[in-house]
Amino acid sequence: MRPIRPLALLLGLLVAVGPAGAAEVVLRLHHFLPPPSTAHSKLLKPWAERIEQASGGRIEVQIYPAMQLGGKPPQLYDQVREGVVDVVWTLTGYTPGRFPISEVFELPFMAASAKATSQAAWAFYERYMREEFRGVHPLLIHVHAPGQFHLRDRLVRRLEDLQGLKIRTPTRAMRDGLAALGATPVGMPVPQVPQALARGVIDGALLPYEVTRPLKVHELVCCHTEVGGARGLYTAVFLLAMNRQRYEALPPDLRRVIDEHSGMALAREAGEMWDRAEAPGREAARMRGNRIHALPPEEVARWEAATRPVVRAWVERMNAMGLDGEAMLREARALIERYSR
Repeated sequence: MRPIRPLALLLGLLVAVGPAGAAEVVLRLHHFLPPPSTAHSKLLKPWAERIEQASGGRIEVQIYPAMQLGGKPPQLYDQVREGVVDVVWTLTGYTPGRFPISEVFELPFMAASAKATSQAAWAFYERYMREEFRGVHPLLIHVHAPGQFHLRDRLVRRLEDLQGLKIRTPTRAMRDGLAALGATPVGMPVPQVPQALARGVIDGALLPYEVTRPLKVHELVCCHTEVGGARGLYTAVFLLAMNRQRYEALPPDLRRVIDEHSGMALAREAGEMWDRAEAPGREAARMRGNRIHALPPEEVARWEAATRPVVRAWVERMNAMGLDGEAMLREARALIERYSR
C-alpha cells in the first residue's frame, strides 16, 4: 500500500472543509436598478455588508443589480416567492392590484417625508399587511420621497396643462390619480423611462428626483413641476423580501442576525436616505438649466380635490374585502402624522 503523502493529505482536508473563511449561507439578492442608484449603493450594499459582518462571515450576500439574473422587474416578487433567488428589492406597484392594502400609502396626497411614511408603512404592515405578504418574509417596507413631474418638452403650471399628456406612472393608485387629473397614464417600470422619453412614447414621468440622476432623466427633459405642501402628490412602496423557506431554514442565530438588521430601524434609515437623495437630483436638473416650477398652494388644492375620488375608491375596495377601509385610512394617516413629529 502506498503511503499518503503530506501534500495529498492537506489537499484532501481542504476539499473536505472548503476554502478558509467560506460562508455557510450565500444569499443572492436581485433588484432592478443600476449600481449607481441610491437603492444599490446606499441601501442594499451597506445592508449586505452589515449582515456579513454581524454574522462573522457566515452569511454572504451577493447582489445582482439591473435584473442581471434575468426576468423583468414585475417578476421579482415571484422570483423570491418561488425560490429562484433568495432576496429581492422591488416595487409592489409593478404588479397592480396584487397588494391592495399597501396601496394606501400610494394614494394621492397621502405621503409626507420618506422617513415618516416609511416608518408608518412598516407599522401598518405589522398590523394589516402580514397576510398580504404571506408568500415571502418581508425584511423592509419603505417608500421614496414624494415624486414630481419630469416633462419632456413643456412645463405644467396648472391642472389644464396636463390634459392628454402621456405620463409614466409606477402604481395603480397614480394611474387612477393621473386619469382624474386629465392626463393619460402609462404604466412602466422605471428602467424603461429613459428610452420612452427619448423616443417620445411618453410626454413625462412621475419620479422622485433621486432616481433621475442615475437614469439621466434630467438630460432627457426640459422641465419639472413640483407638487408641494404637507403631503406630496404620491409615493411608491418598496419591498425588501426574503424567500420564506430560505429564512426559516437558517440556524436560529443567523435568523437573529437577519432580524436585527430588518424592520422599523431599517425603514427609518431607508426613509432618511431617500429624503437626502432628493436634493442632489434636483440640483442636477437646475445645473443643466432645466425649468423648475412649484405649484402654488391654491393650485395644489385643485389637484387634491380632483383626486379625492381615487382615495374613496380605495376605501370601497377595502370594504368589499370585508375590511374597514375608513378606519384603515385614518390609521395610515395617523401613523404618518405620528412619525412626522
